Amino acid sequence: MIPGGGQPNMQQLLQQAQKMQQDLARAQEELAQTEVEGQAGGGLVKATVTGSGELRNLVIDPKAVDPEDTETLADLVVAAVHAANENARQLQQDKLGPLAQGLGGMPGLPF
Repeated sequence: MIPGGGQPNMQQLLQQAQKMQQDLARAQEELAQTEVEGQAGGGLVKATVTGSGELRNLVIDPKAVDPEDTETLADLVVAAVHAANENARQLQQDKLGPLAQGLGGMPGLPF
């Protein structure tokens, strides 16, 4: 029950919102520091991105390099970066999903 005839305690709501904002900022910082990897071609091309999606490293096995077929190499690079970004999106969901649900569950806030 909400004390005071159904009116939410604004001070308490503001404190909860501030804490959630701090938690969200902390989670976003963790994402920016956490690296995830994606690969293609059975590991011939590996891409490393941060949890926020910034490409940090790209490793290409020399066996993937064929001067006569650069299109395949380009496809492998795109696939590895795509896989790494998918892993980053999953990490974002894991870290930020519970926080977003918490924001939606606060009474008096339009989420």
